[in-house]
Amino acid sequence: MIGAIVSAVIIGAIVGALARLLVPGRQNMSIGLTLIVGIVAALIGTLIAHALGWADTRGIDWLEHLLQLALAVIGVLLVTRMGMGRGRGGRTRGTMT
Repeated sequence: MIGAIVSAVIIGAIVGALARLLVPGRQNMSIGLTLIVGIVAALIGTLIAHALGWADTRGIDWLEHLLQLALAVIGVLLVTRMGMGRGRGGRTRGTMT
């Protein structure tokens, strides 16, 4: 159980960071929010891969990791489009209200 949590955090951090690199433009997201999006994408991707039988291969489960990355990209897009990644007060840099 502890090993699964640690691997979810590690894979989530990697998947979240890669997703932010793949999404064009600047994402105004904190590192913590990136980690959360990556962990959620890793967990959901693992559940879907197990349901489809993709996670029962020998070696590296490339399909599972690609699915996790795709879900993380969708998660980063959703967070940035909804404005959840903004700093205090919902303002972005360079705007005056």
